[in-house]
Amino acid sequence: MKKSLHIFAIVLFVVPISLTLGAEEVAAQGPAGSGAAAAAQDGSHSLNPIKWVKKDSKNSVDASGNRGDAEKKLTPSLRAQGLLAADATATEACEPFLELVECLAVMHASHNLGVDFNCLRADSTGVHTSVDISGCKVADGEKAQGLNKAIRQLKPDANAKQATKDAEQQAKDDLKAIGA
Repeated sequence: MKKSLHIFAIVLFVVPISLTLGAEEVAAQGPAGSGAAAAAQDGSHSLNPIKWVKKDSKNSVDASGNRGDAEKKLTPSLRAQGLLAADATATEACEPFLELVECLAVMHASHNLGVDFNCLRADSTGVHTSVDISGCKVADGEKAQGLNKAIRQLKPDANAKQATKDAEQQAKDDLKAIGA
């Protein structure tokens, strides 16, 4: 009898208290959860959840102000290396990329292997811009494959792993050269 009274007391008092405390925590998050509140405070009003995630470092090249500055500094160097046409800018070429270093690696891989940059960019990012890529062997759909797989798709006889490694190192060197 005493045991059943203890159980009844626990159910009567402890369970409602824990439910009340749990409800307060959920209400504190708001109707859309904690992620939506952080995104709303960002001010960018982006519907892309990838943009809700903040970069680890405010000094990152890809931080909003830093990336534009880095692209402006890189444009003359990329033109001199033959990676960009005289009328192109790094900002235009790198628009579909989330990170600038990825864009630079695709530029270098394209140049090193003699593969059309627009084809490699579309294949590696999954983003199809207004540039004509009808002559490209682009993968089905608009799914990003990454540089290694894109190289294998577009130039099967190349050593994609080594070409990716070399291009990524060249991209890092480009960023070091401008102090980024």
